[in-house]
Amino acid sequence: MTGRRGPRNRVLGLLALAGLAAAFGLAFLTQAPNRLVSGTGIPLRDVLHGTRLVVLVPAAVLLAGAWLPAGWRQHAVVAGAASLWLTGLVWVAGEHARQVAGTASGFGRTSFGGGFWVLVALAGLAAADAVQRLGLGAVGRTAVLAAVWAPVVALGASGALDALSLFKEYANHRDVFGDALWRHAEIVAATLVPTLLAGVPLGVAAFRRPALAAPLLAVLNVVQTVPSIALFALLMAPLAALAGAAPWLGIGGVGLAPAVIALTLYSLLPIVQATLAGLHEVPPAAVQAAVGMGFTRSQVFWRVEAPLALPLLLSGLRLTTVQAIGLAVVAALIGAGGLGAIVFQGLLGSALDLVLLGVLPVVVMAAAADAVFGVAARLVARGHR
Repeated sequence: MTGRRGPRNRVLGLLALAGLAAAFGLAFLTQAPNRLVSGTGIPLRDVLHGTRLVVLVPAAVLLAGAWLPAGWRQHAVVAGAASLWLTGLVWVAGEHARQVAGTASGFGRTSFGGGFWVLVALAGLAAADAVQRLGLGAVGRTAVLAAVWAPVVALGASGALDALSLFKEYANHRDVFGDALWRHAEIVAATLVPTLLAGVPLGVAAFRRPALAAPLLAVLNVVQTVPSIALFALLMAPLAALAGAAPWLGIGGVGLAPAVIALTLYSLLPIVQATLAGLHEVPPAAVQAAVGMGFTRSQVFWRVEAPLALPLLLSGLRLTTVQAIGLAVVAALIGAGGLGAIVFQGLLGSALDLVLLGVLPVVVMAAAADAVFGVAARLVARGHR
């Protein structure tokens, strides 16, 4: 009998091969004379020297981890090595930028290259795969993944990365960044409230009257096909007319009002579908038992149907929130503000790191919302077992 060939963990083996290709084939950092000029690529091998070579230790562990015997210890080691590799990559980038800043002009910029982002993404996927294989619950997986990324966050907060172009952009836009972040959250929150107030009743109505479901979903599907910029534009004229006729409403053709209305229209479909799916999943026997106990129709809904449909409704709210966080970026085009204002300012100025300053918080917000609602949905579903 021949021995086992190839990695035991093929996912980790594939990620390791992709990481090697990125490390040798893509620029790890870029160096430019100013923020508006494309930089010169710097490969990873040119920044790894001296004490920085220590970051290769967790990389070697990740490479070896694909051939280690499967088990919780192996998965824990891989998750820990991925965290150290992530932290090491960021630390090396910050150290090189600080070294270059001491010899270059004040206008020089050191930015993350394509190789850096690919390696970070692959390390994150390796950590997520290892945590998934640990077999933890929803809360445990979220806590471990947060612990994996915590050293990277701590490194950024320590000031060790201030010489990098992305952090220079943050320092230059610190005041507007906080306002933009808060405004973005405000747009999303203002979208979710009317979405729930309208979407859940529409889903219940479609469940009670099956003939209504098909045309309702068809209309909402059509709304989804309209480009966001076009929908914003379509709302500007009628809202401007309404503002002229009733100025006491405090709305206008640009700003928060059209943004919230458009995002609400986009968000209705997943909420209505989730409500319908959740109600259809309620066992008929549970409804019949409640009716036999003398429950009224309202009591059956609030005490039986709504609690049992809640996990799927939370899953729909999870999708809606993530979608709204992303689409809120485009709302900056009609004066709604938010992180999209920073993104478009960077695009207009051809400043990639300023674009990233607006994009990365959106990604983090979406990931956090996805994790929170995912955990909530699993906990509610577990409580019904």
